[in-house]
Amino acid sequence: MQQLFNHTPLYVWAILGFLVYRGVLASRAREVTLRKLCIIPLVMLALSLSGVRGSFGFDGVAPIAWAGGALAGGLLAWSMTNPRKLVAHPDRGTMELAGSWLPLALMLAIFCMKYAVAVSLAMHPAYAHATGFVLAVCLLYGVFSGIFLGGLLRTLAVYRAAQMTSGPQGAAV
Repeated sequence: MQQLFNHTPLYVWAILGFLVYRGVLASRAREVTLRKLCIIPLVMLALSLSGVRGSFGFDGVAPIAWAGGALAGGLLAWSMTNPRKLVAHPDRGTMELAGSWLPLALMLAIFCMKYAVAVSLAMHPAYAHATGFVLAVCLLYGVFSGIFLGGLLRTLAVYRAAQMTSGPQGAAV
């Protein structure tokens, strides 16, 4: 184990620190600008796609499995995000979000999975060509990304609906 940690680049630990910081912030109820609302889903998307590209490339079954997982995760998040718990403030360009530990858990799951895949491929490079491994990893990367993106899209839809129905003062949904 010590060898694994010693050979891990410092930027990996910086990413972990950033994810934990953002996850702890998400555990508290807060008002967030639309720009900040997009940060974590886009970071998770980048980590996910970089994992697919770096490990398996964008040919063969890898991107298809990722896309299928992303669609499934997105639909799951869309259906499980309760729009009544989201409050939009179009006049301020913000959303009020309830605190949740779920984003931290998801971010840590993605981080740990990406780390485990990198270690697995470093120890057993042939896994990069094992269809079952490629499918499972890419599908899970896609599901995780889809969950973040689906939640973001649902939140943006609530914001957009509030924009359409609000007058000059703004409205809460």
